[in-house]
Amino acid sequence: MSKQAPLLHLTPKQAVPIAIIVVAVLALTMIQLGFVPLLSLLIVILGLMIFGLTKGVKFEAMQDKMIGGVATGMGAIYLFSFIGLLVSALMMSGSIPTLMYYGFNFLLAEWFYLSAFILASVVGLALGSGFTTCATVGVAFLGMAAAFGANPAIVAGAVVSGALFGDKMSPLSDTTSIAASIVGVDLFGHIKNMMYTTVPAWIITAILFMFMPSATGDLTGVTELKDSLVASGLVHSYALLPFLVLIALAIMRVNAIYAIGATIVVALALTYTHSSPSLSQLGGWFFKGYSLPEGVDLGAVGKLVSRGGLESMFFTQILVILALSLGGLLQGLGVLPALLDAMRHLLTKASHGVAAAAFTAFGINVLVGEQYLSLLLSGNAFLPEYQRLGLHPKNLSRTIEDAGTVINPLVPWGVYGGFLTGIFGMPVINYVPFAFFCYLCFILTLVYGFTGFTISKLEPAKN
Repeated sequence: MSKQAPLLHLTPKQAVPIAIIVVAVLALTMIQLGFVPLLSLLIVILGLMIFGLTKGVKFEAMQDKMIGGVATGMGAIYLFSFIGLLVSALMMSGSIPTLMYYGFNFLLAEWFYLSAFILASVVGLALGSGFTTCATVGVAFLGMAAAFGANPAIVAGAVVSGALFGDKMSPLSDTTSIAASIVGVDLFGHIKNMMYTTVPAWIITAILFMFMPSATGDLTGVTELKDSLVASGLVHSYALLPFLVLIALAIMRVNAIYAIGATIVVALALTYTHSSPSLSQLGGWFFKGYSLPEGVDLGAVGKLVSRGGLESMFFTQILVILALSLGGLLQGLGVLPALLDAMRHLLTKASHGVAAAAFTAFGINVLVGEQYLSLLLSGNAFLPEYQRLGLHPKNLSRTIEDAGTVINPLVPWGVYGGFLTGIFGMPVINYVPFAFFCYLCFILTLVYGFTGFTISKLEPAKN
């Protein structure tokens, strides 16, 4: 976000109605009318620009503020392109299909809910997409629930918990990249810092599902999925090498783009050990995403492996550009500074800063129902305050993930909630009590904020 003085100096009394109107328009258009977030953001941006013009602010000045806002997220926009290429490479080399195949070997009939949670975690981590994990693995487990005599609501809660673990911790996840980039921290440093809240939340969730008994049954459904994965010709033990390369480079703190680039090269080399795609075919896969050969129909597995590519990142990249433009405009027109001024006297210590950022991300999710905006708006709004309080930005990126990324599936009128209602065939309220991981992350980030545990301070500037 641009650090220059705002174009207007609003009072909190003037800024609050504008903020309410912005939230109301976003909520009405996205939730009530079903508009895609891109259109809703454009409507709000246009409205704010008209407001600015009525106040005598020149179009060029507002445009500069929006460009300044977008500039803060250029790292994420570039990174998304590489992530699209990486997913395609990991699919065509067999890395992701092989990881899923071995994951299905750990399914335990006597602990069906725990197995659903663990496998959704593994697949979510591999895919970096909670949506895809729920739409594939989630549907598969719900299909098996009746045979196991399992409660579908608990199964859905287990899958959502595992899928959001992957959505939150995978370097392939767009929300993870957005949270890191919006506050200017290294992607892998952000993931490492999230482990303090995520790992305990995952362990507690696993324990809770461990003590939920389920009836035993056969594993025919899982066996069919495994057989389909093998039939795809993508399952090879050596195909896990790219993941090892990615993890090793992450541990060595290599820049995310360089690490992803090296992983793509390794995955591409492995692709030619079991197939011989032409250069034009590779170009198509890298742009549109990997897909199985024409005429090969493997049902649910086909959906699992047919994804990735630059094209799959376009929506997210445009969303980031528009959301950052909105943030820059709200900052430039003085709305965000005025709102922060209204609470500045409350943000006197770290615990207050963490709580304010967490409840803001949570509130945007509940009011607007949009996961990305909860990260982008709360991250932009609180970054200056964290710096003023002497807190490292990685505290903020972790907080908005703990209170933003994982909360959206719990909102019935939210984008994630609406998607899962259709996929699972049940109301969101049914599985909310069992999505333990989602609200445990939120609770832990508040506890850490108030106790100061794992809260990192900014290093003093060297003379």
